[in-house]
Amino acid sequence: MPQSRPPYRWPDPDRDYANGDFIPGAADYPARWTAKAAAFRRALGKRADLDLAYGPSPREKLDLFLPEGPAKGVVIFVHGGYWHLFSKAHWSHLAAGSLGRGFAVAMPSYTLAPAARIAEMTAEIARACWFVGTRVPGPMVVTGHSAGGHLAARMGNADIAVPVARVVPISPLAELGPLMATEMNQTLKIDPGEADAESPARHPLRDGVTAHVWVGAEERPAFLWQARALSEEWSCPWTADPGHNHFSVIEGLADPGSPLCEVLSKGL
Repeated sequence: MPQSRPPYRWPDPDRDYANGDFIPGAADYPARWTAKAAAFRRALGKRADLDLAYGPSPREKLDLFLPEGPAKGVVIFVHGGYWHLFSKAHWSHLAAGSLGRGFAVAMPSYTLAPAARIAEMTAEIARACWFVGTRVPGPMVVTGHSAGGHLAARMGNADIAVPVARVVPISPLAELGPLMATEMNQTLKIDPGEADAESPARHPLRDGVTAHVWVGAEERPAFLWQARALSEEWSCPWTADPGHNHFSVIEGLADPGSPLCEVLSKGL
């Protein structure tokens, strides 16, 4: 592990949410993700419909990956990065699991902070859901990781009207209040009003939507708390995936036989 971490002190919100500081080789992950994603898109060929505009702003674009044969439905994956990092181009390879189970997969980008507030990102992902619904018939599942887990969870809240059957937030930031005390909030600018409006754990699950919360068992305690809190507020199952940290927890999305992929389509 990195030796440059500051000494422990409590409370320390920045340390609570500093995932990379506690994951060996963390700095190497983004390059690997990017390379795997690019290779996956090339291999998929004509079954990859790229850069579809789902809204008016430059980053409101998504990639749609199609299975062999008619789709059973669609899985939408929303990427993480604390609402200010990454894009859809880093994660394409994670579509392999759901494609192998017969589902189409959509991966949207969205406007990042500080250009957009979190509420605006929520609205963009809702637009992406409606757009994807016009392209792929059948049930829609929304999943996402970390900040993307937050946005996926928001698609299941009662105050959001989207054609979603199931949400599976992965390592979600379900309660935004603690993040107001972090240095990253200089970029995010979460205030008490936005924390109240945009925390999935403060809003009920919409009638007719099913949910399952997923998190790595070896994640930071703050993320385990976030996942457990959301599952309790929604009265839905949650899984702490053994052996996985905040970066490796998404790897199951690339394997059709993984427990995570099985949970995505459960009951559909």
